[in-house]
Amino acid sequence: MNRLIIEFLAITFAMMCIMAAIAEAQPMDKNQTLNSKQQGIIPIAAFTANGDIEKLETALNKGLDAGLTVNEIKEILVQLYAYTGFPRSLNGLGAFMNVVEQREKKGIKDQLGKEPGKMPAGKSSIELGTEIQTQLVGKPVTGPIYAFAPAIDAFLKGHLFGDIFGRDNLDFQSREIATISALAAMKGVNPQLQAHFSVGFNTGLSELQMRGLITVLAASVGRSEADNASEVLDKSLKLVGVVPIVSGRKSK
Repeated sequence: MNRLIIEFLAITFAMMCIMAAIAEAQPMDKNQTLNSKQQGIIPIAAFTANGDIEKLETALNKGLDAGLTVNEIKEILVQLYAYTGFPRSLNGLGAFMNVVEQREKKGIKDQLGKEPGKMPAGKSSIELGTEIQTQLVGKPVTGPIYAFAPAIDAFLKGHLFGDIFGRDNLDFQSREIATISALAAMKGVNPQLQAHFSVGFNTGLSELQMRGLITVLAASVGRSEADNASEVLDKSLKLVGVVPIVSGRKSK
């Protein structure tokens, strides 16, 4: 009886060693998940967009605790004026200013982060913005709406993608995570949300990372916003011929 127990324990131990070896040989690809800083961007952008200042302040504290720098969060809030309007952006910056002051009074020393570098010499905002927009979208952007209102085309290329996205103290993936999260928290902007899911893929974000974004959205912002974002993501994937890993479903 004792021999049988010993043999059983030996076999069990051997199986555990084999499983550990397999796990070590096949580590989880961390690039397929959002890191803590990227996750911290999601509620910051969403609550800026929907104007919930109380929850935004909580999200700002968590974002700083997750390692986002003061200048990275400032950049997110500044960029969002192009998508949510100046009132939401200014309110968000005011809330952040209060959060930073309160943390300083508590003796918390947050990392300031880098300032944006100089724009490329000898290149206009429209030239730079056209290059960045083409890179993010994957092709030159044209369409009837831009022919109908050329001013909006110039503002998008010159100001949004040149003056804002051209600032190098926040990477393109972080900018798209912020934009997607903000749009997901707003009603009536599904075409833009779908477009930015596609842009997010062009920055190198994976479907699993997008699903992770939606999971954070569901937990911190709301199930209805997350359900809608999941359905829009499915549509974006199907347009490029990709079968979604998990189809979006309405909560009961």
